[in-house]
Amino acid sequence: MNGKDDVIRIQHFTKDYGAGKGVFNVTLSIRRGEVYGYLGPNG
Repeated sequence: MNGKDDVIRIQHFTKDYGAGKGVFNVTLSIRRGEVYGYLGPNG
């Protein structure tokens, strides 16, 4: 991930809901023209 063409960049994101539930240390980038989806247990 060089970041040059990224329109969205997330680095080391964590959201902890306790008891080991949540999102931990996520890093991702989305470039112009890409479509990205993220679904959890509740869909």
